[in-house]
Amino acid sequence: MVKEGMKNVVALESKISRIDGKKGELEYRGYSIHDLAKHSSYEETAYLLWHGRLPKENELEEFSADLAGRRRIPPEVIGPLTSLPDITHPMVILRTAISYCGSLDENLHEINPEENLCKSKEILAMIPTIIAYAARLREGKSLVHPRRELGHAANFLWMLKGSEPDPIEVEALDTDLILHAEHTLNASTYSSRIAASTLSDMYAGIVSATGTLMGPLHGGASQAVIEMLKEIKEGDLSAEEWIENKLDEGEHIPGFGHRVYKTKDPRAIELEKIAKRLDEKEGNDWTSLSNKIEKIVDDKLGLNSNVDFYAATVYVNLEIPDDFFIPIFAMGRIAGWTTHMMEQYKENKLIRPLQKYVGETEKEYIPLEER
Repeated sequence: MVKEGMKNVVALESKISRIDGKKGELEYRGYSIHDLAKHSSYEETAYLLWHGRLPKENELEEFSADLAGRRRIPPEVIGPLTSLPDITHPMVILRTAISYCGSLDENLHEINPEENLCKSKEILAMIPTIIAYAARLREGKSLVHPRRELGHAANFLWMLKGSEPDPIEVEALDTDLILHAEHTLNASTYSSRIAASTLSDMYAGIVSATGTLMGPLHGGASQAVIEMLKEIKEGDLSAEEWIENKLDEGEHIPGFGHRVYKTKDPRAIELEKIAKRLDEKEGNDWTSLSNKIEKIVDDKLGLNSNVDFYAATVYVNLEIPDDFFIPIFAMGRIAGWTTHMMEQYKENKLIRPLQKYVGETEKEYIPLEER
């Protein structure tokens, strides 16, 4: 039986995360995403995903310090960041830089648990630096280098803005990264596992994942959401009129619907909370507009908001450029991608599905001169 888009196909078993689409539940290693968003940090969440358990206090301190010591990117990588065309999308910059970092890894092709964990740390620690450098270079600003004493989220905001990070903004970004860290076999994660199943290196798998994430039906949706919000806010049409026009044109409303969830995305529930806090801090009304759109779409289409919908409001309040929304998604999801690749390597079987051929058969070859 052919199932287009592999819908409802169970491709493999995993111990990493669990989704109950009917109840709207998401767990990492058995822990509710709501509890992690409230109590955990991104570093602790990465540790949980990689090691299968929550760390003790001294383990978390050592782990966080280890990551902080890996944040600087090789000098050879900075040059290409300055020479790419101005039209280059930040996600293209990110995947190019990741690939370059891989070329500098002397143990690139070594695949064993210790080396895989080391590579995972390197990639997770360097991605925020790559993103922040790319953003500042595009604006003609000098680079702000990482600081070891800052946490993962705080350090990124420091490198991006060049000023001491605001505690509320740090908490908001940290929570956002936790919520984006892992989500079972989404398209980008599956592409990373496919790469791992061929015994390709981890950098190659992450490049594959970043390329997949960029699509507007996956991570690219968050950028589409903020473009929608700005168009409605700055335009002459009401939110309902704007949505009706898009539906009449047969277009999809970004930030709504999900292949798995039949309820509101549990991550959207948490992101809405931090979006409201940021709006209150900045004196903005993005959340109220989002709430209005959410009700209209629910009434007209019966669709629930997904993770991308309120992530857009979080990012715009953090003053992240619109086209950098997808790299921020990648900055969080890198923990999940690397975890899945390590799990794939552990008990590997080449991922190679079948296809059903529906073309012509037994055709007679006609020599070139007779065609």
